[in-house]
Amino acid sequence: MIIAKADRLNQVQEYYFARKLAEVRALMAQGKKIINLGIGDPDLPASKNTVQALNASAELPTSHGYQPYRSIPALRVAMADWYAQTYDVTLNPETEVLPLLGSKEGVFHISLAFLNPGDKVLVPNPGYPAYAAVTKLVGAEPVYFDLTAENNWLPNLDVLSQQDLSGVKLMWLNYPNMPTGALASEADFLKITDFARTHNILIVHDNPYSLVLNTKPPVSILHVPGALDCCLELNSLSKSFNMAGWRVGMVLGQKDYIDAIIAVKSNLDSGMFLPVQQAAIAALKNPESWHAERNAVYRRRRELIYQLLDLLGCKYATEATGMFVWARVPDDIADVEDFLNSILYEAYVFLTPGKIFGSNGERYVRVSVCATEENINQAIQNIHQFLTVTK
Repeated sequence: MIIAKADRLNQVQEYYFARKLAEVRALMAQGKKIINLGIGDPDLPASKNTVQALNASAELPTSHGYQPYRSIPALRVAMADWYAQTYDVTLNPETEVLPLLGSKEGVFHISLAFLNPGDKVLVPNPGYPAYAAVTKLVGAEPVYFDLTAENNWLPNLDVLSQQDLSGVKLMWLNYPNMPTGALASEADFLKITDFARTHNILIVHDNPYSLVLNTKPPVSILHVPGALDCCLELNSLSKSFNMAGWRVGMVLGQKDYIDAIIAVKSNLDSGMFLPVQQAAIAALKNPESWHAERNAVYRRRRELIYQLLDLLGCKYATEATGMFVWARVPDDIADVEDFLNSILYEAYVFLTPGKIFGSNGERYVRVSVCATEENINQAIQNIHQFLTVTK
């Protein structure tokens, strides 16, 4: 006997990277040395102070019980202090800061807290696949809006305003943008918040990349005057603090919104492990020099990735930020995904096809800086040999 799965699963597929990394592992089990330039999984360690704080707390016999659903006050204070220092945003740590088990959890919690079946959600194309997937899982309807190179990968609010926005309750944004690396300015955010108020839409801005290879001062949408009325912001320690596996994120916004999210969250988890909270407090105090050292490593790697993309004849913007390079594949490549699969199976280099982020990514490839210079150089050699053989 087989029990039928829930109908909602007919709306989504298994996450692309879950499937593709299983494919990569199968190749490695065959003895192939695959160079993974496909995912943004930081390969550099967290700061020494972060690890020391984790160890010190884990050794205490009092550290292993359940923790508050809103996390300990000291972590919320540290997150509020970090926002004040980094983004010049003042938040009440008691009511406007909620730590999360990673910001991906927040995508789901926010959707459950604010969306009813049949509500519509503005989802960027290209964009993080989880925005659309979670929208479908909660019974809401994704309404895709275009991001294009011609508009610097920003939403065209004039075009959006001419659409029928009835039923739209929420809009996802993500700057510095993944996958494109585009930046949004405070002026852009001001226009977006005005748009949100006009159309009575909740903006959720996902902001995990603002300290990675960003030569401009980091910007939060919450710095815009009055943004707390219509905006939430997600942030994370995964990318900027090399703590992807630690699962520490946060959502920030006005009290009523945070209370709605905690009503969901408190029914789904039992708090964050105390030593991880103590470690996160230490990480948030990392000096600017620590971030500069990480970015220096990434910058050297990115220069090598440019060489790899030049070899493939791709075009890219060097002013983009974040931990990926987004590049347009030459027009003479008929099927980008097939071409990248050939590179995986014959050159043993995994690159991410842009189409998984939406139809506007169809002609693009995304390459991660989360690999050593040695491995990127090896990838360049492998691809050069592959191209020589196939010509």
